[in-house]
Amino acid sequence: QVHVEESGGGSVQPGGSMRLSCTASGNVQSIRAMGWHRQAPGNQREFVAKIYNNGTLQYEDSVKGRFTISRGNDQNTVYLQMNSLKPEDTAVYYCVVRGGPVTDYWGQGTQVTVSS
Repeated sequence: QVHVEESGGGSVQPGGSMRLSCTASGNVQSIRAMGWHRQAPGNQREFVAKIYNNGTLQYEDSVKGRFTISRGNDQNTVYLQMNSLKPEDTAVYYCVVRGGPVTDYWGQGTQVTVSS
């Protein structure tokens, strides 16, 4: 079992920046990848970014060049640096940890609001 907890989030004006953090605990030896999804009101949850243990990165097209995902030195923490934020980035952001071949562990989510 892996426990996942996000931090960061809040409100920012369009064009601003924000960093989200996520820490995994428990059976961290099983972690194969860490990433972020988001869900805006009335929308389905969607993929944002992912980083594998070997360093491979994946990004959703609308965040490429604006968002950067990275892992901490302990490999149990993942960050999402979000720059040039837009109102359409407003959503609840969820950290997800792939522990083992097919098991995903989700955090509770953190609200990000981009508004003037």
